[in-house]
Amino acid sequence: MNSKQQYRRKANRVVAIQMNFENAAAGDDNTSLFKYHAWGDVQKCKPYDWVVNNNGEVYTIDDESFQDTYEELSLGVYAKVSSVWAKEASEDGKVKTKEGYTHFKKGDMIVSNDEKFLDQYAMSKEKFFELYEGEPL
Repeated sequence: MNSKQQYRRKANRVVAIQMNFENAAAGDDNTSLFKYHAWGDVQKCKPYDWVVNNNGEVYTIDDESFQDTYEELSLGVYAKVSSVWAKEASEDGKVKTKEGYTHFKKGDMIVSNDEKFLDQYAMSKEKFFELYEGEPL
């Protein structure tokens, strides 16, 4: 992996709803409301996670991560306001996310909501630079 750099999200808006059903019945593993396939693996939506529609791409975000990184603009509309750190992958692999695993290819970007890469995910380099821009450190 190459060295990490800090980036900020370009102007953005997502539609999101929190899965905050009281006494919600969890799935078979007793930790997820539902599972879905994305980013090369099975992802889990846990109670209180957020379902996000980002320009037609729908996925879930862990509640703590969402609360730490998004700000409400209007009812149901949010913007990512925190910086991220990212580095280019030097080989194929996968990263553990709070929802499951994300597989990536050499040249894709490994992204984290924190500088220590404890809350990470991956995306193609093209998609990353559509969404993010460099930020002076």
